[in-house]
Amino acid sequence: MSLDKRQFMGATLAALASASMSKLALAQAPFPTRDLNGIIQFGAGGGTDISMRGYAPHAERVLGRNIVLSNRPGAAGAIAANFVRQQPADGYTLLMGAEPQALFRVMGVADFDYNEFFPVNIAAMANTILLVTRPDAPWNTMQDILSFVQANPRRVRQYLSGIGTVPFTVNLMISRLTRFETLMVPFDGDGPAIAALQGGHLDIGFLTSAAAIEHVRAGRLKALGVLSDQPFQGIAPMTNAPSLAGLPRFLPWGAWFGVFVRREVPDAAKARLVAAFREAGNNPDYRRMMEGRGNTMLNLGGDEAQRFINRWTSTTAWLYQDAGQARVNPETLGIPRPR
Repeated sequence: MSLDKRQFMGATLAALASASMSKLALAQAPFPTRDLNGIIQFGAGGGTDISMRGYAPHAERVLGRNIVLSNRPGAAGAIAANFVRQQPADGYTLLMGAEPQALFRVMGVADFDYNEFFPVNIAAMANTILLVTRPDAPWNTMQDILSFVQANPRRVRQYLSGIGTVPFTVNLMISRLTRFETLMVPFDGDGPAIAALQGGHLDIGFLTSAAAIEHVRAGRLKALGVLSDQPFQGIAPMTNAPSLAGLPRFLPWGAWFGVFVRREVPDAAKARLVAAFREAGNNPDYRRMMEGRGNTMLNLGGDEAQRFINRWTSTTAWLYQDAGQARVNPETLGIPRPR
């Protein structure tokens, strides 16, 4: 063998050895070794988007890596969830989602739900839901809009963001108690719906306080009532409307926001993410921001988060079943009726 060939072979073997050692070192390095992607289920400006964009920077500081955020709205969150399902189960793609996915199979939205995902953290619950309208609307209370809707069925344009979402579920609760026939207009999330409300293209919408409160404070939206048995910053509870006297039996109820990965992600990566997002969830600035929008901080990870999801799913799935709205009986999916 000539000298040139021996030199070439030696250089090649050295390069291969170096590459193998680099891969081994990378495999042994603690997770994460590169930036992560955060896929937000709903559009910009909504409750999920605001909550997750406020959350991510604090988790980045703990992890020492960037979390590159992108919105993939549509189909009540199924588009984003399906995208994450198709990514490698390595912990580098986070689903930044909300409660509708827990009901995907019950409502026939998709053939999967959160059972395919591991709950890294349930950050907060938006259990303060506001009914809002444009500032110049003729209604000022929940009773005003109830009376108008009952006198003018299917005339009021109401925001719908998909099956299993806050607008859908709260509308279902109210419809169980009184006649409430509106024209449901679909939007891909709270942000576009808020713009439509302000522009007069929608008449009313049920929104989490996280999405609506700043617009109400600034006078860009008017609040007609709050889904609570207690006043919220001077807004009368919806239960003040006589025909909604049975509403408290559904309470407390609300949307929630969380971070998920595929269940097949290695345990070490899961543990690192759980610890990082738990620490981020304790950040005083993040808590102040979330609580200022009417959210209840939860900061639940792993098994705690799973128990929370199971309880919420049981309550809501059986509400749908009893109202004749479920596409699939929760019992057949192993979802127990709440006690």
